[in-house]
Amino acid sequence: MKEGKIGRIVFSRIFEDEDLLEGIKKRVKKLKAKAGLLFLIGSLKEACLGFYEKGKYKRVEVKKPLEIASCMGNISVKENGELVIHAHMVVSDKSGNAYGGHLLKGCKVAATAELMLIEVPEVDLKRKFEDKYRLYLLNIEK
Repeated sequence: MKEGKIGRIVFSRIFEDEDLLEGIKKRVKKLKAKAGLLFLIGSLKEACLGFYEKGKYKRVEVKKPLEIASCMGNISVKENGELVIHAHMVVSDKSGNAYGGHLLKGCKVAATAELMLIEVPEVDLKRKFEDKYRLYLLNIEK
């Protein structure tokens, strides 16, 4: 378990036609945040979600207007210092059909995406590659 105090709370907007994941990364890098939480709402022109299975993500592409019903995740870094945004998102279409999964590159923002970041600067939140799962998982002891 790791524990820390809340640092900055930041509100940001990701604009039309920006890639959602790249937009989040760009803003987190600008803040130089290394650990924290993120929450997001907004709209998309299209979404790309991932479903993890057998060491890789199956891409689920939804190519129509969507509302971001929920998106939450965390900010961490790999052992080499590379920034990791790990987020899961649920989107819905105009009929109320929902699609969910891991946030991947390929989500194009429609009108806006409203990002809320909560930085936890005292926590060293690193990810370590685990062969068993073929994933970079949080390096937190039991």
